[in-house]
Amino acid sequence: MLAQPSAEHRERRQNCDATNASHPAPGRVISPRVARAASPKFWLLKSEPETYSIIDLEHDDRGTWEGVRNYQARNHLRAMPLGDLALFYHSNAEPPGVMGVARVVGEARPDPTAFDPGSDYHDPSSDPANPRWVLVDVEFVERLPQEVSLELLKQDPALEGMLVRQRGQRLSVQPVTRKHFARVLQLGGARMRV
Repeated sequence: MLAQPSAEHRERRQNCDATNASHPAPGRVISPRVARAASPKFWLLKSEPETYSIIDLEHDDRGTWEGVRNYQARNHLRAMPLGDLALFYHSNAEPPGVMGVARVVGEARPDPTAFDPGSDYHDPSSDPANPRWVLVDVEFVERLPQEVSLELLKQDPALEGMLVRQRGQRLSVQPVTRKHFARVLQLGGARMRV
């Protein structure tokens, strides 16, 4: 079952939006309905539904993928060009699994939550002159009619080698092959195709 967005979550979101508005991003931002890149890469983005769910993204239509504090996951965010597609995965849920699809609509830029002492993602050692952490903008594409649980991901032989299936794989941002991405869409009954 998906968690509904809390009032506290909405307030944090508005505060981050206000911070972003007062410090425009140096990266390019595209219109939410721009056609995706000719050769998009594919990703899996993990979020705890109590923090930010597919329902939140659907409601907001557009959001920031922020709070990533792992260097490898950060490097994946930096590698995301406009138009890349991502499976939206609910982690720490019962059951965990892929719930929908998002699209990258804003390139990596400094994550202001790293500099905000009131944020859960504050990093006092991060230097604003040389930001350590980044975020990307994503837009809602679709919610899957059928959740693709981690159990199903692990049972499907066509998904052999998918990182999220690997024991101990906890990265919140992971690359996904086109073949795996397409198979997850099929299992979830998605309207979109890649």
